[in-house]
Amino acid sequence: MSSISVIGGTGYAGSAIVAEAASRGHKVTSLSRTAPAAPVEGVIYLEGDVTDESTLANAVHGAEVVVAALAPRGALAERFRDVYRSIARLADAEGARLFVVGGYSSLRPAAGAPRFVTDLSHAPAELHHELQTVAAVITDDLPATPDSLDWVFISPAGTFGSFAPGERTGHYRVGTDVAVEPSDGGSISGADYAIGFVDLIEKADHHRAHLNLAN
Repeated sequence: MSSISVIGGTGYAGSAIVAEAASRGHKVTSLSRTAPAAPVEGVIYLEGDVTDESTLANAVHGAEVVVAALAPRGALAERFRDVYRSIARLADAEGARLFVVGGYSSLRPAAGAPRFVTDLSHAPAELHHELQTVAAVITDDLPATPDSLDWVFISPAGTFGSFAPGERTGHYRVGTDVAVEPSDGGSISGADYAIGFVDLIEKADHHRAHLNLAN
C-alpha cells in the first residue's frame, strides 16, 4: 500500500479519490482549507492555506504519491499555477509521484489536433479563465518540470462535477490526450473517476503522461 497525500482532498474529485484510496487500504492524508463534514475513517485530515509552502511541505512530507485536486477559483484564481508549481517541486524533492486532476478542455478531438481549449466557444465566458488555467498546467508547466518528476495528468469526461454526480458503476475507459468521447464529451461519475484514478496510481504504468477517463 502507498502513502498518498491529496491536496484539495475535500473537493468533488479530491474527496472521491480520498475515499477510494482509503477503502483500498492506502495511507491517505488530505489537505484542505476546512475539515470535511463527513470524514472518512482512517484518513488524516490537515487544514491550511495551500498558498503557504510550509503547509504544502507538511502535507507532502513522507508521501509516495501526491494528488493535486484543486480548482482555480476564489483565492486560487490567480495563484493556481504557482501553487501547482510548488506542489510539483515538493513532490520531486520528496521522490513522490504526482497525479493531477485535469480538465476535459485540455484534451484533443483527434491525435495531433489542437486541444479543445484553443476554441472555448462551447463554454460560458465566465469559465474560460478557469479552463485555460487548468490546461496550462499540462501544456506548459508539467512538461517543464525536471525529468526526475514522475507525473500523470488525468482528465475526466466532459460531464463531470458535483452538478452531475452520477452513480458508481465500477466501469470506465482510459484514453490518452485524445478524448475517449470527442464528439459530445461523454460523462463519468465522481466515484468511477476515482476508481480509474486510483487504479492508475496502483498500476504505475504511465509516466509523464496525459490520460483521460470516461464511462
